[in-house]
Amino acid sequence: MDIRPYREGELPRLVEITQEAFQGVSIDQNIEQLIGSADGKWRQRKGKAIEYDVARFPEGVFVAESGGEIVGYITTWIDRDCQSGFIPNLGVASGFRGQGLGRKLIEHALVFFRQRDLTFARIETLDQNEIGQHLYPSIGFREVARQVHYAMRLDGDRDE
Repeated sequence: MDIRPYREGELPRLVEITQEAFQGVSIDQNIEQLIGSADGKWRQRKGKAIEYDVARFPEGVFVAESGGEIVGYITTWIDRDCQSGFIPNLGVASGFRGQGLGRKLIEHALVFFRQRDLTFARIETLDQNEIGQHLYPSIGFREVARQVHYAMRLDGDRDE
């Protein structure tokens, strides 16, 4: 398994992994399931988030490759003013989960942050993401806050 920098043209594979990996652990999917959605396209919205990550900070995107196939990725960005490194998205293809690849990708990102003399690394997960709830603390991340997301329909169809 090789972890290397993202290369132009690999975005479609990252989006594909994202749409599979975030099944059941996506805020947009929760919105669709709980209050409905006008378009029912949580996967497309989550894919757009990866497109944004790559456009915002391509040098902080890393992919895991096995046998010439991209099987995982991690996106990062840096806030120099706060001396923080952020990990907004991490995805592993289904056939490669449970083998420590997510951990390796995070550790790779942490080395990237340390090489840039950052003070903190940050990552978020949903309460319903059991993998993240276990993995992140096992690497050394500590929970510092909880955030509650609210959503409502704007078309007048209120679910009471």
